[in-house]
Amino acid sequence: MNTPEEQAELSDVSRSSGRGKARPNSPGRLNRTIFAALLAVIALVAVPYGTVEPWWQALFECAVFVLAALWLIDGFMSTSHSFSAYRIFLPLVALALFGLLQTIPFATNGPPLMSGATVWHTLSADPHETRLWVSRMLALILVGAMLTRYTRNSSRLRALIFLVISVAVASAVFGLLRKTMQHDLGFVLPYLRPGFGYGQFINNNHFAFLMEMALGLTLGLCATGSVRRDRLPLYLGAALMMGMSLVLSTSRGGVLTMLCQFILIALLFPSLRPIRESRKPASGVSRSVERVFGSFILRALLILSLVVTVSVGIVWVGGDPLMARLEAIPGEVGTREVNARWGERRIEIWKSTWQLIKAHPIAGVGMAGYWTAIPQYHDASGEFTPQRAHNDYLELLASGGLIGLLLGAWFIVVFAKAARRQLRTTDSFRRAASFAALVGIVGVSVHSFVDFGLHITVNAVLLIVLVVIATVDLPPKNHEPSVPTK
Repeated sequence: MNTPEEQAELSDVSRSSGRGKARPNSPGRLNRTIFAALLAVIALVAVPYGTVEPWWQALFECAVFVLAALWLIDGFMSTSHSFSAYRIFLPLVALALFGLLQTIPFATNGPPLMSGATVWHTLSADPHETRLWVSRMLALILVGAMLTRYTRNSSRLRALIFLVISVAVASAVFGLLRKTMQHDLGFVLPYLRPGFGYGQFINNNHFAFLMEMALGLTLGLCATGSVRRDRLPLYLGAALMMGMSLVLSTSRGGVLTMLCQFILIALLFPSLRPIRESRKPASGVSRSVERVFGSFILRALLILSLVVTVSVGIVWVGGDPLMARLEAIPGEVGTREVNARWGERRIEIWKSTWQLIKAHPIAGVGMAGYWTAIPQYHDASGEFTPQRAHNDYLELLASGGLIGLLLGAWFIVVFAKAARRQLRTTDSFRRAASFAALVGIVGVSVHSFVDFGLHITVNAVLLIVLVVIATVDLPPKNHEPSVPTK
């Protein structure tokens, strides 16, 4: 007899074939293949510097588009279609279409010296880069839509969670090995230089984004009690590994974001009830209170120990490099007199970005067109030209104007409603997974105020995975589709 999860996967087949057993070329097998391939693509995209080189990005997008074609075939073979589950991605689709609109040329009259001449313009300062951005955005949307389609039961949801944590732990271990063993150019990957970046990333801040998402997910699961007691030390050990690697990366934004995640869990911890329910009814009120109270105390002590350990590690393991970088924060965001007008500090980049926003307030300068448009507004010597705004919210406003900002706000509202629905579900594990994913997403949201880690493919993909974990609908535990038998 099939398990409830297998029956859920074969339900569409059984309706059309009238049999409980799937045929060799059945949609049930196809959707399992697509889901496994998605997991493999997400894992592999983390390997080559987090996928930043154009040919690795193109390979990722081609793989996603091939899987999307198989998804369409699976959709035609299935008897049931529900588009309401994909509504959360509509704002992102609208943002991608708006980016495409920014590349369409329109005609204007020429300058006075060229009376009668027609000049063609685009909203985007760099139409080619905007088209590439649209392609990447569509690939991310397809990843989210396919994961929403194929994460059909708690087993697959657990697989997604395990994937995020595994990718982060593997990256953390690689970072520690590189930290202790690399002395020359190239360490497995040829472009890795000693003293630059961390893990497989060229930029240590990009590594921090990955750690924040997985660390928030892991700590959220531990805080809600959704991890079995015999596996709790394993999860906390993984969290400790990620936290210490984040400290060693000396990412200031990463360390401050991690502390914000600790504070968030500490504030919400008293209201988080242990989700693991006893399979047998309690023999008395005292036994139930003891079980709940004991679980609460155990989780509190373990998480407190982790927080203390990481906090000590910030001072002891991070050492002078981290302390020096933390002490430099006031200079990054404050005003001071400098002799060389390089304009490389964040406060100077933000001021230049604000001038760019005021010059193009409605439709922006094009998605991914920031680096082309900013030199005109960057008041500096020219020895340094910012490629990013070091603030994803400012860059969205500069690239898409008020239209892009409104589309981003629309996505946040839709996402918040979907996540709120999962937090109110009767499925205890579903609530815990949604809360844990939200902790990771909050961490990324905070760090995005001072960095641009979501421009890295693996970080953007894992953020989409967290969005799916936080919002995807699962059938009730007691739901067993009727499968006709012989």
